[in-house]
Amino acid sequence: MPAPNEPGEPPAAVKIKIVDSGPLQVKGPIELLDHDGRPYPTNGRRTLFLCRCGHSATRPFCDGSHARVGFESTERAAEQPDA
Repeated sequence: MPAPNEPGEPPAAVKIKIVDSGPLQVKGPIELLDHDGRPYPTNGRRTLFLCRCGHSATRPFCDGSHARVGFESTERAAEQPDA
């Protein structure tokens, strides 16, 4: 589990990037839980790659299978009107 922030310090943001034709890249203080709330061992890593193609032998983690199976996906966030 990541160390807590110093008092008065804002919480660290978790960032998730959708990699073109690849996995989800998750960066930040990460705790990954299964459906029943049990943690996956992440060994304190602050960057994880999670499978999107469904073919990884190490799900939920990416093992590069997306390249072997020809997974393609290039979503882009829609432009948001000014609030």
